[in-house]
Amino acid sequence: MKKVAVIEGGYSKEKAISIKSAKTVFDNLDRTKFYPVRVLIDEKGWTAYDSEGRYSIDKNDFSFIKNGTKLNFEYAFIVIHGTPGEDGKLQGYLDMVGVPYNTSSAAIMALTFQKFHCNQFLKNFGINVPEALLIKSEDAVDERQIIDKVKLPCFVKPTDGGSSFGITKVKKESELLPAIKEAFSHGSEVIAEENIVGREVTCGVYRDREGVKALPITEIISENEYFDYDAKYHGKSKEVTPAELTDLMTIEIQSLTKEIYGILGMKGIVRMDYIVNKKDIPFLIEINSVPGMSKESIVPKMLKAYKLKLNDFLIKLIINS
Repeated sequence: MKKVAVIEGGYSKEKAISIKSAKTVFDNLDRTKFYPVRVLIDEKGWTAYDSEGRYSIDKNDFSFIKNGTKLNFEYAFIVIHGTPGEDGKLQGYLDMVGVPYNTSSAAIMALTFQKFHCNQFLKNFGINVPEALLIKSEDAVDERQIIDKVKLPCFVKPTDGGSSFGITKVKKESELLPAIKEAFSHGSEVIAEENIVGREVTCGVYRDREGVKALPITEIISENEYFDYDAKYHGKSKEVTPAELTDLMTIEIQSLTKEIYGILGMKGIVRMDYIVNKKDIPFLIEINSVPGMSKESIVPKMLKAYKLKLNDFLIKLIINS
């Protein structure tokens, strides 16, 4: 049986969410095909663990010793949201030690992790994205320039964050600087982004041996002003799967999602978030290259609507990697 490291944790505030997602993956891996072991990566180190104990990972070859026997991992299922699982660092390491994994390449992960740079890249291919301005830590902030570019209200968020940490909806000029400061506490660079008014939808996409496939679309209806952390994880939103869209709009968003996946040469399960404006034009907001997999997460609900069992889906992802 293939020894699979289910990698969780990370160095960001999304660590707790990652651990929940990893448990879902671990519990649903087919024991007749895989020997899964949970691996925690955090500030304290790299540790494999099971009901019998905890074992230090040898980073030279991604192995650990249990009861005097050395076990080398043959596959890595990355379920880290944020760094180092979503920004390409872990993928680069796994490439060096020759262990295949479930996500896109290190280079593509690094690009999709940087929301501003990724959207600007895709803009060159005719993909609709909101107007945005990049703010670096050394920049002198010109509030008037930002407002002229993206208008008010706008969103201010870290380029490299997730789970809606550090996002502020700015409605007046006096809120801009505090919002930028808050965003910098969660990321290395900050985006001021146009507020597209419309319906928020998200589409999952993956590749198997038959090709690239889009999952049913989910519409997110937040009780809060936008889909913030509270809405995502504390039940303050309604998620409708499949989304109540026209057949034409459904096909358009699924086709667009597959197109973007292809442009970037992505692998594994990916979720792309859009706002469909009042003219029925979908705008890509961001790409989730390691989407949540816990019971509360959207992808498992999409799979259920698609009538694809999670354990069968995980087999497809691993076999195709």
